Amino acid sequence: MYLRAYTPADCGALADLFYHTVHTVNARDYTAEQLAVWASGTVDLAQWNRSFLAHITLVAVEDGQIAGFGDIGKTGYLDRLYVHRDFQRRGIAAALCDALERSIPAERITTYASITARPFFERRGYRVLRAQQVVCTGVSLTNYVMQYWKK
Repeated sequence: MYLRAYTPADCGALADLFYHTVHTVNARDYTAEQLAVWASGTVDLAQWNRSFLAHITLVAVEDGQIAGFGDIGKTGYLDRLYVHRDFQRRGIAAALCDALERSIPAERITTYASITARPFFERRGYRVLRAQQVVCTGVSLTNYVMQYWKK
């Protein structure tokens, strides 16, 4: 597995990975209705591309396949971190997170972690500031505002 910088040609593949990861990996913690509004299958690729280009965005590749991706803003907001369902528990999320955390000067990293991702971030030293309900198309989803202070 290796990490590389995002290119606009990756955007469609990352949107597909996002959809399939949410609908499989996160299915143990969220209802079908919640999954459907979180990842509807229709992503504004132009907006995602702009966001990826505005952030530091890394792509994990294993055996020629995109295995995961993550992005972080310069102020320390870790926006997205997703690993393909077939590449779970191989250290890909940790490698992405390590590289993203090192890539910015901010001392404090903030993320909004799903129920599924919360234990991963807690193992990394992130602390829950608060649980919150995010309403998406009239459907409420739980996530956690979490923070990490770099040493």
